[in-house]
Amino acid sequence: MPIRQPIVVVMGHVDHGKTTVLDSIRSTNIAKKEAGAITQHIGASEVSLLAIKDTCEELLKKSKMTFSIPGLLFIDTPGHESFTHLRERGGSIADIAVLVVDIAQGFQPQTIESLKILRQFKTPFVLAANKVDLVTGWRTPEAAGACGSILSDINSQRPDVQGRLDELLYQIVGKLSEMGIESERFDRVANFTKQVAIIPVSAKTGEGLPELLLSIAGLSQKFLEKELKTEVEGPGKGSILELKEEKGLGTTIDVIIYEGVLRKNDTIIFGTINGSATAKVRGLLKPKLRPTGDGDRFEYVDEVRAAAGVKIYAPGLDGALCGSPLVVEGAGEGVKEIDEMIRNIMFERERGGIIVKADTLGSLEALTRLLSGNGVEIKSAGVGRVAKKDIASAAAVGASEPLNAVVLAFNVPIADDASDEAARAGVKVFSSNVIYSLCDDYAAWLCEQKKKSSQSAEDRLPLPAKLLALPNCTFRASKPAIFGVEIIGGKLRKGVRLMAASGEVVGEVREMQKEGKGVQSATRGEQLAISVEGAVCGKSFCERDTLYAYITGKEGEELLSCCSDLSEDDKAVLSEILSITSRRLI
Repeated sequence: MPIRQPIVVVMGHVDHGKTTVLDSIRSTNIAKKEAGAITQHIGASEVSLLAIKDTCEELLKKSKMTFSIPGLLFIDTPGHESFTHLRERGGSIADIAVLVVDIAQGFQPQTIESLKILRQFKTPFVLAANKVDLVTGWRTPEAAGACGSILSDINSQRPDVQGRLDELLYQIVGKLSEMGIESERFDRVANFTKQVAIIPVSAKTGEGLPELLLSIAGLSQKFLEKELKTEVEGPGKGSILELKEEKGLGTTIDVIIYEGVLRKNDTIIFGTINGSATAKVRGLLKPKLRPTGDGDRFEYVDEVRAAAGVKIYAPGLDGALCGSPLVVEGAGEGVKEIDEMIRNIMFERERGGIIVKADTLGSLEALTRLLSGNGVEIKSAGVGRVAKKDIASAAAVGASEPLNAVVLAFNVPIADDASDEAARAGVKVFSSNVIYSLCDDYAAWLCEQKKKSSQSAEDRLPLPAKLLALPNCTFRASKPAIFGVEIIGGKLRKGVRLMAASGEVVGEVREMQKEGKGVQSATRGEQLAISVEGAVCGKSFCERDTLYAYITGKEGEELLSCCSDLSEDDKAVLSEILSITSRRLI
């Protein structure tokens, strides 16, 4: 059975050189000497065996290595996003990864996130220690040119520079060791099945690229041969990278085909938010090797064979999910299998838990796996922006489980009405484009909330407060509303939610200022300005309206039983509040 080229993704922290490394690999001067050595695909670049041999010519003479792989297919979009997009049932279709680390800066949040995702999907990787040209005292030999051998260049450096390089490399070795990963500089690796190879490189000067390419090719060939065998004439299988609008075509999908063949007029099966869907392929597009200048960047082809990237044009692709597997009808995995896969990743359960939203199926799966592995209960997991209904769902859970009134949003926008509703309903929304940071922020908040729960009731619970929205003192109508108030009963504190006399929650008090200075609380008779997230002056409240701290019946009972310091005024305001909230529940 033929062997296809390994699919390679480049990962790492922002600004550590992922894109530059990828660009250097794609556009090496040596590779350019041979026409067709680098072939551009949709979403991927194929580095042919010829280009690898040219780039690594000197090294190959010494190692006498022979190849059976036809080349390497690099995914053009670097980062964990592309990795998690590249999925099939049960894992990622990426065969091997390059983790890029700035040799001076070392491990950063996205480096750690990339490592966690790679380990989660059990994907082999090499580590490119980038920017060796910035090591103090480093000199790039003139003879090295583009794609110079890093070992030769290291040996030509002064002893003190070699020492500095080793020191930086062993900081990386130490950090990997802390995470339970054995590693070593590539030429010192004793066992490639147990140790990660670290290749010092400079994407800027090209130093180390021959060793990097040779390491990827050699490891793929030696350890992944079974995975790389493909059915040449069988029905195609792939993974959706992106959904795009193309002028004159409408909705198209960019796909990586990793097995078999995809032909024009084939019926394809793919995932949508509502389950599997089918479409008949009208056109397969690839980039023109030599653009004609007529504005048409693509050419039509009749078929595509693994491994390759292709743009698919077909009616009915609007709902296609990035990260979804795509199979040609008859490939063995059909509607039932894709439906099952989507149900396992996107779900809504009866039991409690937090709400999770992400941009693609792959990133959603990575996030939910990470959370579940840390014992976090998830009520629902979905793809797409955070909507008002997600907040309502979190608020419903929060009524009985306050610590689960949470939405985690990875790399997706939050609708304006959802933000306002979250402030009114007391739902905590965490948003980030780094999974690792998102989970850490949530864990830190959870820890803080648990500490608060052990505090006294007076410190932990909202205190009774009654206030008047002063006339002609609205400084901003919304986002957040900023207006003047007078406390006419009880005590107002930051962080409390306010409600109208009807019992409708208005929003959450974020800031309080008196005479230009921030304050934490205010009592009867004081006038001050407050900012309330979620409130809209003229809609959720008006000037001269009476507003109250929002206190549930359960919180009210606890205040009365535990807080001996409540004054008669406080108790009167609390009685008024509980009367309003109880009417609201009827």
